[in-house]
Amino acid sequence: MLAHMKRERAAKIISTLGPSSTSLEVIASLFEAGADVFRLNFSHGKHAEHKERLDIIRKIETEFDRPIGIIADLQGPKIRVSNFVDGKIELENGAKFTLDSDQDTDGDQTRVSISNPEIYPSLEPGVELLLDDGKLKLVVEQNNGDSVDTNVLIGGTLSNHKGINIPGAILPMSALTEKDRNDLQFALDIGVDWIALSFVQRPEDVAEARGLIRGRAGVLAKMEKPLAIEHLKQIVELADAIMVARGDLGVEAPPEDVPGLQKKIIRRARSEGKPVIVATQMLESMINSPTPTRAEASDVATAVFDGADAVMLSAETAAGEYPLEAVSIMDRIIRSAEQDDHYKLSNIRERRQTRGTDADAITAAAKQVAQTLDAAAIVTFTTTGSTTLRAARERPTVPILGLTPNVGTARRLVLTWGVHPVETSHFTEFNDVVNCATDVAAKEKFATPGQRLIITAGVPFGTPGTTNVLRIVWVE
Repeated sequence: MLAHMKRERAAKIISTLGPSSTSLEVIASLFEAGADVFRLNFSHGKHAEHKERLDIIRKIETEFDRPIGIIADLQGPKIRVSNFVDGKIELENGAKFTLDSDQDTDGDQTRVSISNPEIYPSLEPGVELLLDDGKLKLVVEQNNGDSVDTNVLIGGTLSNHKGINIPGAILPMSALTEKDRNDLQFALDIGVDWIALSFVQRPEDVAEARGLIRGRAGVLAKMEKPLAIEHLKQIVELADAIMVARGDLGVEAPPEDVPGLQKKIIRRARSEGKPVIVATQMLESMINSPTPTRAEASDVATAVFDGADAVMLSAETAAGEYPLEAVSIMDRIIRSAEQDDHYKLSNIRERRQTRGTDADAITAAAKQVAQTLDAAAIVTFTTTGSTTLRAARERPTVPILGLTPNVGTARRLVLTWGVHPVETSHFTEFNDVVNCATDVAAKEKFATPGQRLIITAGVPFGTPGTTNVLRIVWVE
């Protein structure tokens, strides 16, 4: 077994598990190939299946002696059409079609019910509805209170349970459905590290989830509605991490706006020091092909150049034919991008605006000292993760060793750019931290004897958010 596997890159890889990646052998090979964090998608699969995969991940974690992060991604209030008598219908351009509340009767050529009838009062005449990821388009002609009559602008095949997107409309729905609340409780009970919230519209959606989670997992807000972008600052402040979920974002916003929105979201998350993930259709063609397109390779590299903490594989590893190849090629693309002169230059040019606190000053100094002395690594000692997140926000040119006595903190930090988390003992003396740092750096092959480490920590230990010590030490 490759104990203490050291990644040769700073950006992380998230791999979604599903029918293609269920066995211990496959999940272990995905981890060895480069997957740092695993995603359990609660839009699919039963609770027992998710628990089985989580148990396998924790077993691999023990074997490799390295923390692994696990994300539970809640389905959220995705609006869907119900069933059709024949499983699907063909809608012609210009046809009339009604969405109603009769969930006991299967749909036909003229009507179908939807999963969230409470949205009907929000649908005024003229509102456009996009179905099946934007392939079909309807416009509301009349609102009848508990149903709407529409005209088909762009027709096509509409089958059971296809999604409905309503760009621009503020919908009277919580980001957490009844199913989400059950899934959330189950995910917390089995011990996931992150809860991903789908279809966040307002800061209140994140606050509601925080109240239910109560610190038992990190809160990851998925940005997939243009309305959420209007509240970007507040949502980033309230969440622990952010995801650029480009699938639904690209349906609700014009496709040409998505690259700019991606950069905007990443910049905001980076400025707040919150990990940010770029997700959806990264290597989409690898669901059925052993190699990606040139455009996909460029897309992954662009996310790295933009400064994303992590990039995510969805169906590529959950249901695709080449899960292992998808992780391997993503690992190679990230490493290549991070070796590129453009990447290094943009990191040097970028001066992060610090907040003027002691902690920020110490962390900015740690980066500078590490570069000046050509240190082997920056070592942070943290209980909550805040000291390590601060170090990552600076994007230093050397790896960050995140030492923590809290296994939950170690697992959450796996998501963060440049951080190699290690679970340690709980220390009360700073000299113990120094000894541990030099031991771990040598053992995990981050430093050789004669090299220097830059250590930051908050003293007294156990006080969240107090980064107030910087020490230069030699590895003996």
